[in-house]
Amino acid sequence: MKLSYYPGCTMKNAARNFDETTVSSLARLDVEVKELDRWNCCGTVHGLASDDLIHLAAPVSNLIRAREEDASEFMTSCAMCYNTLKRANQRVRASKETLSTLNDFLSLEETNYQGDVEVRHLLEFLRDRVGFDRVAARVVKPLTGLKVACYYGCMLVRPTEVAFDDSENPRVMENLATALGATPVPFPAKTECCGAYHVVDRPDIVARRTERIVGSAHDHQADLVLVSCPLCAHNLDHRQADAKRLNPDFHHLPVLYFTQAMAIALGCADAALDLDLHHIAPQPVLADRGLG
Repeated sequence: MKLSYYPGCTMKNAARNFDETTVSSLARLDVEVKELDRWNCCGTVHGLASDDLIHLAAPVSNLIRAREEDASEFMTSCAMCYNTLKRANQRVRASKETLSTLNDFLSLEETNYQGDVEVRHLLEFLRDRVGFDRVAARVVKPLTGLKVACYYGCMLVRPTEVAFDDSENPRVMENLATALGATPVPFPAKTECCGAYHVVDRPDIVARRTERIVGSAHDHQADLVLVSCPLCAHNLDHRQADAKRLNPDFHHLPVLYFTQAMAIALGCADAALDLDLHHIAPQPVLADRGLG
């Protein structure tokens, strides 16, 4: 099975462990990943104004890249990239005028986009195309005894028109974790906002969000938090010291990408995990469960 892949900017630097474990895990599932040539930043956020077409140029450029390679679909692991690309795709599909304007604006490209590429998230691909039974069959190091809080945040399941799972109570990540041998815990904060880009101008907001979200995971006996967004990972991981100052009873928890959990369970090389990139070290928890 072959799969076109859009990594996104952050996964080539600060979140390279997300990228590396995506590729190495899929290889263990006999999925050959082909990174899109000449991909560019997705634009990061979706423009909400009805006349804001310039924010669609970056994501549509990537859809053009996919058509240049005769790909009818491509996958991304990053929740924010998925949200931006998916919403832009829906926007141009819904308006021939918008699509024509963008094709004219991007006239230096040899290919005009016709709205004929599907944007998938890796969790969606694993559920619908690989199957969690197949994932479970490839596990060589079950995550037995590891209790995980699956955190979706905002971008993976909102708005409902881009969501591939229930927006209020998604279960796809929990189902993957179960296939890997882990135990998902009840986690009422799993779709709450982490504070997003307020980390730049209002880190106090992110600290309060981290205290609530990670605190909820700890209260429900989680050993660590699984995420699908580099910004969520940064906020929930790096702001725990600030959360501790807000609440002396706050307990630190490691934050892992769901692909890192996959890589461990599927027996990928330790180098792909890049655990040293984490602020709250996951090694002690993993070693305690015999996964180090």
